[in-house]
Amino acid sequence: MKETVSDLLQSALAALQSEGVLPADQSFAPQIGNTKDKSHGDYACNIALVAAKSAGCAPRKLAEALVANLPASAAVDKVEIAGPGFINFFMSTASAFGVVNTVLEQAENFGCNHSGKGEKVQVEFVSANPTGPLHVGHGRGAAIGDCICRLLDANGYQVTREFYYNDAGAQINNLGLSVQARVKGLTPDHESWPENGYRGDYITDVAEAYLAGKTITADDRSVTGQAEPDNLEAITNFAVAYLRREQDSDLKAFGVEFDVYFLESSLYNDGKVEATVKRLQENGYTYEDGGALWLKTTEFGDDKDRVMRKTDGGYTYFLPDVAYHLDKWQRGFSTVINEQGADHHSTVTRVRAGLQALNVGIPKGWPDYVLHQMVMVIRGGEEVKISKRAGSYVTLSDLIEEVGRDATRFFLAARRVDSQLTFDIDLARSQTNENPVYYIQYAHARICSVLRKLATEGVQRGRHECVGDLTLLTLDEEKELANQLAKYPELVASAAAQREPHTLSQYLRELAGLFHSYYNAHKVLIEDTALRDARISLYLAVRQVIENGLGLLGVSAPEEM
Repeated sequence: MKETVSDLLQSALAALQSEGVLPADQSFAPQIGNTKDKSHGDYACNIALVAAKSAGCAPRKLAEALVANLPASAAVDKVEIAGPGFINFFMSTASAFGVVNTVLEQAENFGCNHSGKGEKVQVEFVSANPTGPLHVGHGRGAAIGDCICRLLDANGYQVTREFYYNDAGAQINNLGLSVQARVKGLTPDHESWPENGYRGDYITDVAEAYLAGKTITADDRSVTGQAEPDNLEAITNFAVAYLRREQDSDLKAFGVEFDVYFLESSLYNDGKVEATVKRLQENGYTYEDGGALWLKTTEFGDDKDRVMRKTDGGYTYFLPDVAYHLDKWQRGFSTVINEQGADHHSTVTRVRAGLQALNVGIPKGWPDYVLHQMVMVIRGGEEVKISKRAGSYVTLSDLIEEVGRDATRFFLAARRVDSQLTFDIDLARSQTNENPVYYIQYAHARICSVLRKLATEGVQRGRHECVGDLTLLTLDEEKELANQLAKYPELVASAAAQREPHTLSQYLRELAGLFHSYYNAHKVLIEDTALRDARISLYLAVRQVIENGLGLLGVSAPEEM
């Protein structure tokens, strides 16, 4: 319907240009918005305010001229001018319900488009160090990153999901030392326990598996425990494989899978870190001071230069990141999205600066970053801080075990990424209207229940069958539902473009709310079979859009609750 309004306005604008009211050599693009108050119609446009200066008249006068030149259309009941020159469109009932046919015809593809034109997009997310179980913050990153991938898929992009393993450096050394201490029978309270060692119970699990000679298979490697307490390298390799396998298992249980697992160690093994350093030096963006090697990041907007190689010869965190992103660029990804925790904020400027200093044609501002804020988990109104197994944080698997995968995914993706999230376990487990995922899934299940009841009366409706005269749908609630369905394709497009999957969860909650209100106020299984059939068609369209939307969030649409 929005396209219809746009076409009508374009015709009116062309007419005024031919009459000399508007300049013929200018182009005008009317922006059509959904109204928040139905007393203002279904759609509103501010083109008269935008183009008034070009017309040399007051916006309201231009609005009157535009309305006078709108072609007649059965899709529009009436048009009103509001305020200084807003044009409000009231769509006809007949046009509103055209979307029901469209939804059922396109079925699972309703809302999808080809705007991405197959462009390659890489999304890197989670990228947890293999030093312990995934925590709830990783879970938020997994939910958001995976939803962004699903949204980009729906918009016609060719998406690669990538996980970057920091399997090299100080934290991996600490992991190896911690497991070795356990292998030797030490406990975290022993005076010889590594100063920065990991203390969770999972370290004991790893040590026992190593001593038992178990074989661990994780994605690209298979490692068998050597049961040699003094072989730190063997212990470290085993521990990394053990925890990688555990993280992979947790993510699969969360419905998240990756196309590429990229190892930080490969950057060193393949000489890519050294090659990056050499190029930065050749380009004249480095200098030595105090025994360290510095990068002139201030030449690219940073507030101070950064150390890239420390006095002990080791590289700082961001340098392998620069080498890694150069590799992404060389793999042909013109669009890269990094979904990370907000604690990575400081690395954004320096990584982008390092990439610019390479002088290889990478655009400024590349790559994109989506940084999510922290998550606080509460139960009974009190913060839940510790998982016994992890030792210091709530794990993703803890949360899935407590509330299930659907609720975990929905809650972790339901807020703006730049907002802190409070995960209320009691709310997520409740079967009430206050629980948003339950509320949405219940709307879907209710529709399925109605269809089962209809079947017991001998009436079978095809899953995508539009039956009945939709002009019989004349209630305000029915038109509101149809208008909400019509917003879905635009919502899918904007959620992908803005990297905002939370808008999808909000949309679904509004759709479910409209449906529940309609369901409670008006019966569907009535004696008037013509009206019944039309209402069932509307039900089917609502069910389809709920399914499609929950699918983009990675949440199931149950037929029974």
